Amino acid sequence: MFGYVRPSPGRLTQEEQELFSSAYCGLCHTLHRRYGAAARMILNYDLTFLAILLSDGKACSSCQRRCIAHPIQKRTCGKPTAALDTAADMSVILMWWQLQDGVADHGFWSGLKYKAASLFLRRAYQKARLAQPAFDQNTREQLQALDALERSECASIDRPADTFALLLSGAAEVVEDATRRRVLRQMFYHLGRWIYLTDAADDLKKDLRSGSYNPLALRFTHCQGVLTPESREALAETMDRSIEQMAAAFELADFGCWTPIIRSIVYEGMYGVGRAVLDGTFHQREKRENRATLHERQEQKYERSLSGIGCLQYRK
Repeated sequence: MFGYVRPSPGRLTQEEQELFSSAYCGLCHTLHRRYGAAARMILNYDLTFLAILLSDGKACSSCQRRCIAHPIQKRTCGKPTAALDTAADMSVILMWWQLQDGVADHGFWSGLKYKAASLFLRRAYQKARLAQPAFDQNTREQLQALDALERSECASIDRPADTFALLLSGAAEVVEDATRRRVLRQMFYHLGRWIYLTDAADDLKKDLRSGSYNPLALRFTHCQGVLTPESREALAETMDRSIEQMAAAFELADFGCWTPIIRSIVYEGMYGVGRAVLDGTFHQREKRENRATLHERQEQKYERSLSGIGCLQYRK
């Protein structure tokens, strides 16, 4: 997972922002509790969203806790839940197979960092695989299919994006309620598709320099890793379609206390991140926000959310 999925804080109340932070901290503590301190390095916004979607939303209990990142001032932290446990298991599985993909895609020397990280994660992965065998098998199968597409230099953006989408949609299979499972399957599918395309756009320059597979380089017109306006508009259009399908599925289920956070992510946050990636300003924005105060970050994101979305359009 890549850290692209986040709410737009300008659209959240202070209480809702605190609730999102509690989910983030709750997943961090769950990773530590189930897999040790090193597992906390896996944590990102995408995985927090995974935990939120898997939650039933009926109760959002939290407590005040300290941690290694905040040893003095206590932070609001979500209490242990089955959804957090499941999200932690899946997080480890996803990271494990991402590392294996890194080992396979790089030579001996450049692949050493992936091999070293795999050694640290091996025991955690073995435990997570036992906890979520179906998700592990689906992840492995879809990544094998994706690897085959990459090796064949597949010029379609839909085939590899669909494969990654099927990988992430497997997370919905742990949900017992059939109706909710169908809703989440659709949301996870289009979330996976959007993440794949967003990451491909974000990595286009780097992949061209390294010679790594990137379907956008084969499908669209670009100059030194920068898509032409026409290509960028076409990519934005297909990214929009996935967000719209996520929104349509979201409206079919009750997510309880998480509803405003999910709405902020689906109806605004993803569009803003997609715009920033396509404009080439995503990482510049991250650096600026890391230097800003919490209040300044909220104001900046809110102002950006009201500004033009570029190729991506905000849709209610």
